[in-house]
Amino acid sequence: MRTGTSIVVLISCLPLFAFAQKQPAYPQAYFRNPLDIPIFLAGNFGECRPGHFHSGVDIKTLGKENQPVHAAADGYVSRIKMEKGGFGHALYITHPNGYTTLYAHLNKFSPALQQYMEREQYAARHWDVDLPLSPAQFPVKKGQLIAWSGNTGGSTAPHLHFEIRNTQTEHPLNPQLFGLPILDKRPPVVAEVALYKGSVYDGEPVYLPLVKNDGIYKLARTDQQKFSVNSDTMQVAATVTGIGINVDDYMDGSDNTIAFYTADLYMDDSLQAQVVLDNIGYDETRYINAYADYKTRQQKHAWVQCLFQQSGNHLDNIYRYLNPNKGRIDLTDMRTHKVAISLTDDKGNVSKVQFFLKPIKIPANTPQSDCIPFYANKPNTFSNPNITFDLDQRQLYEDMCFTYKSIPQSKGYSDKYILHTPDVPLHHYFDLMIKPNKPVWVDVRSKMVLMYSDGKDEDGRAVTTTDNGWYKAKVRNFGTYWLDIDTIPPVITSVQKNGANLSKAKQILFEVNDATTSVRKFSGYLDGKWICFEQHTNKFFYNFDAHYPKGKHKLQFKAEDENGNTQTFDLTFTR
Repeated sequence: MRTGTSIVVLISCLPLFAFAQKQPAYPQAYFRNPLDIPIFLAGNFGECRPGHFHSGVDIKTLGKENQPVHAAADGYVSRIKMEKGGFGHALYITHPNGYTTLYAHLNKFSPALQQYMEREQYAARHWDVDLPLSPAQFPVKKGQLIAWSGNTGGSTAPHLHFEIRNTQTEHPLNPQLFGLPILDKRPPVVAEVALYKGSVYDGEPVYLPLVKNDGIYKLARTDQQKFSVNSDTMQVAATVTGIGINVDDYMDGSDNTIAFYTADLYMDDSLQAQVVLDNIGYDETRYINAYADYKTRQQKHAWVQCLFQQSGNHLDNIYRYLNPNKGRIDLTDMRTHKVAISLTDDKGNVSKVQFFLKPIKIPANTPQSDCIPFYANKPNTFSNPNITFDLDQRQLYEDMCFTYKSIPQSKGYSDKYILHTPDVPLHHYFDLMIKPNKPVWVDVRSKMVLMYSDGKDEDGRAVTTTDNGWYKAKVRNFGTYWLDIDTIPPVITSVQKNGANLSKAKQILFEVNDATTSVRKFSGYLDGKWICFEQHTNKFFYNFDAHYPKGKHKLQFKAEDENGNTQTFDLTFTR
């Protein structure tokens, strides 16, 4: 048993790199707080989110919308983008020092910008626009009002999403490294570590809960730790072990969880690997599903972040190694080794973890039967008479043993095909092709859908046909698939009553739901003229503008799903 005193001495002697050397030389006084209120974060750069790393900071807006938003520095508005999800209403400002700032989830833009954007929407007869702008159109000065904050796009509560990007590469950078006025004296809080003896997806990690003692996180005694030698040592049946960590950070004045900045992994005081959360491109962000243990996230709803790199994880920018195992630690000498982890946030607050690993004899592997070996960094193909797909060399993050099963069903137009398990991630979309097992009459061929289930929910997507009788759709998950038809149009529900007086209202709102696929197209016409309806989740609304005169009106709203099933709602009202 090691004493608490010896642990403190050992940790204090770790050969940590100087914190200042880890941070890039970003300008420290160039960008101002884009709001008029102090910065409190609801989220920060590098946070684990479903399918992506968080790419900026989420600044709280006192739980309200319509806080004034200001240009963080001199530059020009280079882009306006409107979309139903993602950033919602967003502005981009390009600055002369090589950086671009993004302001997202906005409500409205400053008057000149708002008028320009609305003219472009009506000219294109589309509300979701992506408008590039020249330097001469909308120059701005530092502190100039550019918009008001909101809750649009993929936002779930009022806040401002703010990013700083490298203009040339378009990679988001960590805004907290630019000297923004953020108060934070709280170190990261560590819940548990996970040990990976082999494959992340074909095996089961060993979870080790931690408790803070004498300022250091150590192993907590639990009934699940059946192989513990003593309170600080864990036996592991492996010669090479990956370490994952379940950790959250916090800032002063906020209870929202945020991400750490760096993680250093040591074995016997020797640095093995380092993770630095900065400079993650949008073309790389889906590698979150390899950086964080996807299977654990699906099953336990916990973000265990891997301090080792799977062979098919090409997020090379955030990992640094001083061992040949891509961050996994080597236990082949069968000796007990000290493992230490140092976690630092962007303000230099540090949390430390220490425990010991004792390797034991590795039991013989039991070969898995009835499966097909798939390999990371290589193309993989599966095919039988009624279902086929190809995975390119970037789809898998590590080697796996693929399983398949078909289940006959009386309903639908094919068997149900169980493709492995949805707990194993795939990197991007691929074509899945299924051949129906019953005749598909001409009148329903355009209504065919590929249905999907992850064991919890079901949804469908439109398919295309091939000359030889296959139906295909783009998918990016393992799980259960089958063919069916969709002839049911979307359901439109009006919030307004027919014939109502809307003189005091600010918008017209419909809710639209489709039982099988999603709404592909929608449009609204006021007295026969197109008006700008906008979508947010299943809500479709028209904010009254200059195209809405006083008097009696007839409005027609139309929604169409992915299979061309349409529904129209007619509304009469008075302003």
